Amino acid sequence: MKQQKTARIATALAGSILGILFLFPLYVLAVNSFKTQKGIFKNVLAFPGADYLSLKNYPEAFEKLDFIQSLGNSLLITIVSTILIVVLTAMAAWVLVRYKMKLSTVIFMTFATAMLIPFQCVMLPLVRLMSTPSYITALIVIAELYIAFILSLAIGASLEKKLGKQKSKLISYVAFALIAVILIAASLAYISGQKNFTALNRFGLIFMYIGFGASLSIILFHGFIKNVPLELEEAATIDGCSPFRTFWQVVFPLLKTIAITVAILNIMWIWNDFLLPQLTINKAGWQTIPLKTYFFFGQFSKRWDLATAGLIMGMLPIVVFYLFCQKYIVKGITDGAIK
Repeated sequence: MKQQKTARIATALAGSILGILFLFPLYVLAVNSFKTQKGIFKNVLAFPGADYLSLKNYPEAFEKLDFIQSLGNSLLITIVSTILIVVLTAMAAWVLVRYKMKLSTVIFMTFATAMLIPFQCVMLPLVRLMSTPSYITALIVIAELYIAFILSLAIGASLEKKLGKQKSKLISYVAFALIAVILIAASLAYISGQKNFTALNRFGLIFMYIGFGASLSIILFHGFIKNVPLELEEAATIDGCSPFRTFWQVVFPLLKTIAITVAILNIMWIWNDFLLPQLTINKAGWQTIPLKTYFFFGQFSKRWDLATAGLIMGMLPIVVFYLFCQKYIVKGITDGAIK
């Protein structure tokens, strides 16, 4: 009994110490966001006294950050990137699990190995490639062919019950050709009208986030899909479902837990990311909250009072989101662990 009590006390003490260590930076930010610059330099840990209390930090930081615009940019990039990561990696993981091709293991191990490569090793070559028009044009054409393929599958699957498998397949082929021609023609016309076309913008950033977020997401989905009963998919196939309908109507609804987990992890990463947007975004109107906050730290002066207020405002949306969704993270990672 004494040993158990001692173990509980030691665990509680260790947890308390870790909690204090993790919360201490938040305390420093919150306290100093209500101080003047002079008050911060006098005592960074003290509560703001009457002499150094400042309630102007938040309104001034809100204005200088252009907070509404930067918040909109962060939301656009985070939401679109996360949706595409979840959808594309879920489909990729399902194919790798269910279709036992010779290269399935090699492809999966390639994604797993990619997680070991530091971003700093590829960031400069990546930015160079994303600013090369010919490379970007090729990537756009490949992406549009993929979009046309997915849309044609969806059209064929929606008409399969009414027209039968053969006619719906023919319609999906025609739809693929039409959609691909329209998308490629429109994009090439737009690119040809641009003088210096690059992907160093919000949409190029989203494209890069999909690539960097794919590895971990596929690994999590891969482990979870292994536990989905194959009999459900076989029954759907016997009932006449195409692979596209089988995935979206049978498999994907069962991936709710891990899909939420993948979404949460990617949202937290993309929202707080600084380095990739700094390398990619080259216009003030496209900048996210972390990039805007960075400009409080100049070469000759640093506005710690405004920076702390800006950091608090930038943190609040993601902290609130995490508090509501934290229960899904542990469950999803546990269920999606590699067996």
